[in-house]
Order: sequence, then structure tokens, then C-alpha cells
Amino acid sequence: MSRRDQLGQIFRFALVGGINTGTFFGIYLLLHPWMPYFAAYSLAFVLAMIGSFFMNTYFTYRTRPTWKKFLLFPLTNVTNYVIQSAGLYALVTWAGMDTRIAPLVAAVVAIPFTFLLSRKILVPGAARAEEAQQVGAGASSRG
Repeated sequence: MSRRDQLGQIFRFALVGGINTGTFFGIYLLLHPWMPYFAAYSLAFVLAMIGSFFMNTYFTYRTRPTWKKFLLFPLTNVTNYVIQSAGLYALVTWAGMDTRIAPLVAAVVAIPFTFLLSRKILVPGAARAEEAQQVGAGASSRG
């Protein structure tokens, strides 16, 4: 995979993330008048995560969805939450960052980790194929 293709995936991943955030919030606002706020939040979260799976499968990585990928995909959200939470704590407690800005910085820091994990889940073998391609390119340039 070329650098351009990788950058394209990263751009599409960020675009899907923005759309997914808006989708989540829109669903939450639609459900909120009809159910308790936490139920609305939870349902919106699950529906947005399902939408994110399909957007990332078809648009970001251009791969075929499977049940295995679908069942593993929530790990990306758990990873995102853990990294953002740890980052938020570190930025506020150790770096003294303003609590209104720190969540945004922590979210940006989490993007590469979430991207790599989602790519590993949705495009199995992509990293191995790239390593093999790089090794092959190195061998042919020496040959």
C-alpha cells in the first residue's frame, strides 16, 4: 500500500469519525425526549457504533464486512475510551492542562491508536502484506 493510499485511509477514517459523532449526537437528541437520558445515550452509542462499523468497512478500508469483524469492532471503542481517559487524566493532573481543552487533545492523541486497531480488525493481514512488500522492495533494490 502506498503512502498516498495510507493517507487516504486516515482521511476517510477521520471523516467517518466526524460523521459518526454527528450521527450519535443526532440520534441521542431524537431519543432523549422519549426515554431517560442514559438509555438514549446508550442506544445512540450502539447505533452509531454499528453505523461506524459499516462506514469504516465499506468507505474507509473498502473491505467486506463479516460477523467476526463486527463482533471485534467494539474493541476499537474500548481502546479509544481507555486512551482518551488516560490521556485526559495525564494532561490535567501532570501537565496542568485546562479541563475544557484536555479532552480534545486526548481525543486527537487517541486517533492513531484507534485507526491502527480498526484497520487490524477490518483489514486482517494488511500489516503483514505491507511488511512483506517492504522487505521485497528492499531486497530488489539491493539485488
